[in-house]
Amino acid sequence: MPEWSVSETATEEELAVLSEGVLRVGRALAANGNARPLACFLRDRGSIIAGGSGRTEFDRLFVQYLWVAEEHRCCGLGSEVLARLEAEARKRGSKDALIETLSDRVAALYGRLGYKPVATIPRYVGGFTRHIMVKALEE
Repeated sequence: MPEWSVSETATEEELAVLSEGVLRVGRALAANGNARPLACFLRDRGSIIAGGSGRTEFDRLFVQYLWVAEEHRCCGLGSEVLARLEAEARKRGSKDALIETLSDRVAALYGRLGYKPVATIPRYVGGFTRHIMVKALEE
């Protein structure tokens, strides 16, 4: 007989069952999406100091992660990573790019780079606002 449990100490393996199940269902529904992973890295002496990753799917670039090591921030590396991801997405036929952030400062930067807000959720978590932004990639 099935048995319910509610826990705050779920194992990584238990959580993996959930995430893999959701992804499997989503991939089945999006069978014609042609999802392809995409990543860009900047290395210094073999160590990653900046990078971004995501996927292209349904003619869109979905940026999942964009990161620059703290000591290398504010010198344009994040913008360059994003530009390189966008350039590859264009080659793959993407018409736009979607990115999210919980930082008002970073959302302002994305705005300067051509991203437009499509949804803003104040106090999404704590005092952070969730910014969901899209940029047209067509020339």
